[in-house]
Amino acid sequence: MDFFKKLERKYQRYAIPNLMYYIVILYGIGLVLQVMPGMSSIYWNYLCLDAAAILHGQIWRMVTFLIYPPALGSMVFTSVFFGVIALFMYYSLGQTLERIWGAFRFNVFFFMGVLGQIVAALVAYLVFGEWIVMTTGFLNFSIFLAFAIYFPDAEFLLFFVLPIKAKWLAVAECALYLYGFAVGSLSTRVEIVISLANVIVFLLLTHNFKRYAPKEIKRRKEFNRDIKIIAPGKTRHRCAVCGRTELDGADLEFRYCSKCEGNYEYCQDHLYTHQHVTKNTNQQ
Repeated sequence: MDFFKKLERKYQRYAIPNLMYYIVILYGIGLVLQVMPGMSSIYWNYLCLDAAAILHGQIWRMVTFLIYPPALGSMVFTSVFFGVIALFMYYSLGQTLERIWGAFRFNVFFFMGVLGQIVAALVAYLVFGEWIVMTTGFLNFSIFLAFAIYFPDAEFLLFFVLPIKAKWLAVAECALYLYGFAVGSLSTRVEIVISLANVIVFLLLTHNFKRYAPKEIKRRKEFNRDIKIIAPGKTRHRCAVCGRTELDGADLEFRYCSKCEGNYEYCQDHLYTHQHVTKNTNQQ
């Protein structure tokens, strides 16, 4: 968490704002190639993520594979119709995540997904000797999965009729990947894990898991156990340094210090300036 915050402070000026806008433009170019007669072969022959071709010098494929659009149908009209809807949907998902995280964090998340797909394709080819061609499927799902984690109750209209929450769509999609992981080859399993690692790694980097530490859980349990109904005229809060209570001012705020051993409460004037209480301090 602290490591990622340092990176953000140092490199956030290099982040691309409104990144999903440019990604959707790439998707739009890919949609045009897919629906125009005789043009879809251009993507598969020269632009897709092909590990063998990349190792033979076609390094542009590590970027151009991103133009493959999500959710295309089988017919031209259906492809255009659902393709345009998918572009609007993923633009909305990406913009929402960027508003929550900020431009830098969304950039890191997205490009971690891109890197994961490239590494997965190369590992499958170099380590397992399997030639695979990858599109943006895993990348798009990682965006939707991240959205579902933050907004599990957001509703989507399945077939434009049936409302279904994002969490259930994510569960269904995860079940498909788990099935593929269970029955697939070793290279397929590696491909799934590496391609979707950006979700797990990013959440680990950006979330504070200190509240789940045993010491913190114990402190919260002790605090909840010690809370009792306060009789009239008595106080609930008292600063361990100056002795002030909530009766000394309506604007006073009190917090417990997680670094002190025991339930020591401090006002806002002494929360960051007091000497931490430890077992050695108590013995003195």
